[in-house]
Amino acid sequence: MKKSALLTSCLCLLLSTTTIFAANPENVLTDSTHQLVEGLKLPAGFTSTVIATGMDGARHLAVTKQGGIYVKLGRLKDGKGIYFLKADKQGHINVQYGFGDYAGTGIFVKNNYLYASSNEDVYRYKLNAMGEVIDRGKPEKIITGLVNHNRDNSKSIAVDDAGNLYVNCGSYSNSCLINGTSLQAPMPCPLLDSVGGIWKFKTNRLNQGYKEGIRYATGFKNVVGLDWNVNTHSLFIMQHGRDQFHDLYPALYSEEDSKSQPAETMYEVHQGSDGGWPYVYYDAKLHKKILAPEYGGDGKKTGGAKAQNPVMDFPAHLAPNGLLFYSGNQFPAKYRQGAFIAFHGKSPVLQKGYLVAFVPFNKNKPSGKWEIFADNFAVGTSQPRPCGLAQGPDGSIYIADDFTGNVYQVKYKK
Repeated sequence: MKKSALLTSCLCLLLSTTTIFAANPENVLTDSTHQLVEGLKLPAGFTSTVIATGMDGARHLAVTKQGGIYVKLGRLKDGKGIYFLKADKQGHINVQYGFGDYAGTGIFVKNNYLYASSNEDVYRYKLNAMGEVIDRGKPEKIITGLVNHNRDNSKSIAVDDAGNLYVNCGSYSNSCLINGTSLQAPMPCPLLDSVGGIWKFKTNRLNQGYKEGIRYATGFKNVVGLDWNVNTHSLFIMQHGRDQFHDLYPALYSEEDSKSQPAETMYEVHQGSDGGWPYVYYDAKLHKKILAPEYGGDGKKTGGAKAQNPVMDFPAHLAPNGLLFYSGNQFPAKYRQGAFIAFHGKSPVLQKGYLVAFVPFNKNKPSGKWEIFADNFAVGTSQPRPCGLAQGPDGSIYIADDFTGNVYQVKYKK
């Protein structure tokens, strides 16, 4: 067969497969390695379905107890930043509409309210008995005026059981280098008053700013994935590590050092927690806190004696953008109470990325090595970006890919 004919044949097969998913989400094709056609590679017994396409910029997800899915977009689609999806009994999306004229990342459902963020503000919407927003055009603005310098500016959110909302304010500076000339950063870092941490606000107060909030946890460069753990009654976060070691300090760090450092890290945080940024970073090889070069470090000196250690670390540059603690009963016992993490980037060391990982938990702590749960987002696209995670009322989980615009549903069947 000629190359042109072969390519045409492959293209036709790809298009027909996509049509199968769009028309019948339950018709999942697998091969002997459990790799789904135009789907995901998953552990045995799991299947995935593309339940929605065209959600370009789909960042985070929230699912109601009635099964409705709210998708928060990082860029507007037809002028809307939030889309609501609802499936019929056969699993076909038969309700879809958009609202909210702001882009952003954060979205969360709690106690009959939908919370959603732009890159500066957080809003809330009252839900009706069906889990849908009552007045889509008139949200209440509960938090306003958060710092936005167009870098690491996503305001990811989580809500606890006591009426508190936690919001990430990431740093727009890599390591508090703010004057543009010196490679020595100021001490203390003046940015920590408004970025580089997690702030806590009330869910039922309007127009709160920094002065009404509490700097709940500091010393975390940027947190896109976070989740309230209902078992520990505490907040867990995934920190994006810094970069530019070799670019800024070639005498101290090789190009390989920059590829492998620092670790991406998971923390359990409480009021007063301090991760140590920008003064220290967590070394992915030594598994120790190392003094940052901006503060006199040489790549070997330890530091941050009072900064807390992560509960788990991961290879550099994987970019953890989603965190979900599994509380359902559909998946096998090993997954219950464990953490799923959506990695939005690729590790040069692993030569692997764009995946969803799983971390087993026992007695409220990580209890083993992390493993790849969902892989092969790259099938059909050269630049996949898994980002958001959410759990449905039936115990299935949903994954958003903000590059392809796909929303996947993952189920387990004995």
